[in-house]
This record gives sequence, C-alpha cells and structure tokens, in this order.
Amino acid sequence: MNTAPRRWYHELTRYHWFVLIVAALGWLFDTMDQQLFNLARQPAMEELLAPSVGAAPSASEVREKAGWATSIFMIGWATGGIFFGVLGDRYGRAKTMLLTILLYSLCTGLSAFSRGFWDFALYRFLTGLGVGGEFAVGVALVAEVMPDRARPHALGLLQALSAVGNITAAFVGISLGQLENTLLQGDWNLLGIKMTAWRVMFVIGTLPALLAIVIRKRLDEPEQWKALVAAHKNEGGKQLGSYAELLGTPELRRRALVGLAMATAGVVGVWGIGFFSPELIRSVFTRQYHAEAREQGDAAEDRAFLNLLVRQPAQLDAIAQMINAADLINLTAEDRDASAIYTALLVQKKSGQAITTDSVLEQAAQQPGGADEAVKARRAEYLSGAAAAPRTGAIQSHVDRIAARTQGIKGSLTSLAGLTLLVQNIGAFFGIYMFSTLTHFTGRRFAFAVSFLLAMLSTILVFSSFNDATDFYWMIPLMGFCQLSVFGGYAIYFPELFPTRLRSTGTSFCYNVGRYVSASGPLFLGYLSNNVFADSPEPLRPAAMTMCAVYLIGLLALPFAPETKDRPLPE
Repeated sequence: MNTAPRRWYHELTRYHWFVLIVAALGWLFDTMDQQLFNLARQPAMEELLAPSVGAAPSASEVREKAGWATSIFMIGWATGGIFFGVLGDRYGRAKTMLLTILLYSLCTGLSAFSRGFWDFALYRFLTGLGVGGEFAVGVALVAEVMPDRARPHALGLLQALSAVGNITAAFVGISLGQLENTLLQGDWNLLGIKMTAWRVMFVIGTLPALLAIVIRKRLDEPEQWKALVAAHKNEGGKQLGSYAELLGTPELRRRALVGLAMATAGVVGVWGIGFFSPELIRSVFTRQYHAEAREQGDAAEDRAFLNLLVRQPAQLDAIAQMINAADLINLTAEDRDASAIYTALLVQKKSGQAITTDSVLEQAAQQPGGADEAVKARRAEYLSGAAAAPRTGAIQSHVDRIAARTQGIKGSLTSLAGLTLLVQNIGAFFGIYMFSTLTHFTGRRFAFAVSFLLAMLSTILVFSSFNDATDFYWMIPLMGFCQLSVFGGYAIYFPELFPTRLRSTGTSFCYNVGRYVSASGPLFLGYLSNNVFADSPEPLRPAAMTMCAVYLIGLLALPFAPETKDRPLPE
C-alpha cells in the first residue's frame, strides 16, 4: 500500500487550476507591461526630450526624466492598488480583475503615441492604476479558492510565473532589436508617428485586453467571499474593504505597517535599483561599441565629415533628420567634441547666422565642458582642416555610413536590454521558487531575512563590478534570483495577515502604499547620479550601491512580523 503523502497539486480540481491559470495570466501580462516600460524608458526619453530634430538631450536630463517617469508610474500603481483593493473586497475579485486588465492594457497602447514627456507620463500614470490593482485582487482570489495546504505553493507559483511575463517582454525587446538592426522596423508609421522600437513595444502591450473576455465569461467569485457578502447584507456585518478598520484595529494596523516596511524595501530595491540594469548594460556596451568603431577608424571619418559639413552647411536640415549628435564617435572615450560641434552646427543653422569655423567654435564653447580652455583648444584643433577637399557626394556617403552604424548599434542595444531582462528573470523565476520552498521548511520570517540579505549583496556586486560580456550571464541572473525572491514572499505572506473582509485591502495597503514611499527611489537614484556622484565616470554605479541600504528596512521590520506558517487564513 502506498503511504507517501500526496503532493499539494493533487488536491486541486479542474476549477482550481482554471482560477490559478487565469490569475497567473493576469499577473503575467501585468509584469510584462512593467518590463516593456523598463526596456522602453531610456530610448523613449532620448526621443521625447530631444530639444530639436537631430539634437540629443543631455545624459543627465535623460537620467532625471527617466526617474520621474518611473516614479509617476509607481504613484499611479500605488493609487490604483489602494482604489482597486477596496473594490476587490466590496464588489468582487473577478470583476475588479477584469477592470484592471482592461485599464493597463489600453493605456499601455496609448503610451506608443506620446508626443512629449508629460503626455507619456500621463499614460504611464493611468497604466499604473491598472497594474497596481491587479496584484491584490489576484492573490486574494487564489488564496481564497485554494485548499489550505496548497495555498502557499499555489501563491508561490503564481508569483514565479510573473517572471514569465518579464521574459516575454524580454523576447519582445530582443526581436525588435533584431528588426531595428536590419532597418526593417523603422519604416512603419501609425497615425502619422514613426513606430520606433520603444513605441512598438507599447502597441504589443495592448494584447492582454483579450484575457478580459475569458474572465468575463467563466471566472466566478470565491465562495468564501460570496458567503461573507451574504452575511453582510443579511446581518449587518462589518464593512468590507474598510481602511478605517484596517488602521483603527491595533493588531491589524501593526500587521499592515510591518507589511508596508517589508514591501518598501523590496520595491525600492527592484524599481529604484535593479530595474535600472538595462541602463547600466547600455552604458557599458555603448562604450564598448564606440571603442570598436574608433579602432576601425570611424572617429577620424566622423571628424572629416564635420569638417566638410562646416564648409557645406546647406544640407544640414536634411542631415539632422537622419543623424543625432549622440550618433557621432568622439576621438577618445573621454571627450565629447564631435557631438558638441555637431550640436553647435544645428544651433547655428537654426539661428539663421552665417556658419563659419569661428562661429561654430564659439557656439561649441557653450556645450558641456566647452568653457574650459583646454577643451576649447582641443575643439579648435578638431576643426583645423583635417578633412580632405570637399567631393561631390562625400557628405551623403558619410551620412549613409553613420546612419547604418547608428542603426546597428541601436538594434544591438535594444536586443541587449531585452537579453538583460531575459536572464534577470530566469534567475527571478528560480528565486521566487526558492522562497516558496525555503519558507515551507523554515517559516516566513527566516526566508525573508535570507532574501533581503542576498538581494542587498548581489545588487552591490552587479553595480560595482559589471564591466563586460563575461559578467553578463552570471551576475545579472544572480541579481534577479536574489532581488525577486522577496516578491515570492509577498504573494504568500500578505494574504495570510488579514481577514477575508480586508484581505484585498490589506494586501493592497502593504504592497501599494509601499509604492508611494518607493516612488521616491528612482528620483533619489537620479538625484544621487546627477548631484552627489556627478563627477564619477559612471554616476549610476555608486548611486545604486548607496541605495542598497534600503534592504536594511526590511530586515529591521522582521522582528515585528507575525509568523504565519502552517496557520489557516484569518477570518
């Protein structure tokens, strides 16, 4: 006779699996949207912040506005979580999930048609409303439908599958990078807007709206919630989804505040530091690609092109449509002379003044670093006649060469950003699964302590030591494993802290009020990068390492956290 204990999944019926799959798909698509934003953030800022056609925004402005866009998204996320969390308790988990999926899908699509920073930020805020609401109602739904023994395993699997959404976004990024590299994708226009890779990502982000059809037709509310609603109507029970009760009851308030502190640590760690890894990767590999181009003589060719352009500026308006100042290769990794002189040419052309070598050098002195006497002398040397005599078609041949090189680099960087997300979230999947396994044997608090500590150490390692391709395939997945393991704990632990009438509300409070606090993370990262560490060769690195101290908040909250292992859900 076989006396081996049954596996947790043997207790699940077909409907249990259906609920888990639908909730997992909702959360999977939710996280896909989040990661499409992370992939699109930097190229979107570079395009939307450009002061004029052909000119490039400063790196500090791109960093600052990328932080602002992320924080606005997170504020929307927090607001939506609080609002829809209450709706989930009062009007139903399934109905609320339907609304959140429709909202984040449609507003993601609108992001593709942004004209400037502020309309982009508005669309991201509206998207955040839906993204924030989905998590709390999804985990409440799964927690209440599943058998007690299967509950933590099912919730851990639900969170682990969110990594599949992130991986899906990564494949989108890699595929679009390949199209961008081959010059196929850049010719697509929609509603009069050129669909560059980051815009196409957001168009793809509308697809989760199709899941709403399945939810509308087949997903029922949990029996536990329906019984509570019936009792509330017939007997005048306590208010469902009441923040007054949550924060007015001492024990519930203590649990909510402890959960808030724990969520803040993990969310800042991921959204304020970890999900800026694509920016780190772009920085490292842009430097590498430009170094390779210099070795092939491209910097000298670009110098000849600018000398020709000073003498033949009539074509500048057409050239500005094809070449950005950041596309030019400088003579050394440290100088910015080529991009500064090209920007000066654009300014001179726009002003209508006669373009001469002296006028361009005078304008170049107003570009970053240009007031320094040594830089002035170097830029004067740059335009000292190094180019050959102008030839018919010479400028156009340079333009074609630079455009092809730029397109290749951009495509490679887009693919690399997607690959970063891919390996990071392969690590995340196993990290979340690790938490689910570890907490089964050790309890919730010990598993959180291990995860917070590993997240802090791995993040410091990546931002201090990542330098080339050899580091890529082990450092990035290691950081994903450690950072996202904490989120497996949130899905399991937060529903166990609150009674049925407050489960969605309480989970939302912990996870989403934490985002109000956490929204300062990207802004603080930008502040550290642009001010405290502005003189560093790569300001993002020391800024990110400094912010790793946020994980100490989670560790300090754990002694006050109740242990919920092997206990039924509170009623």
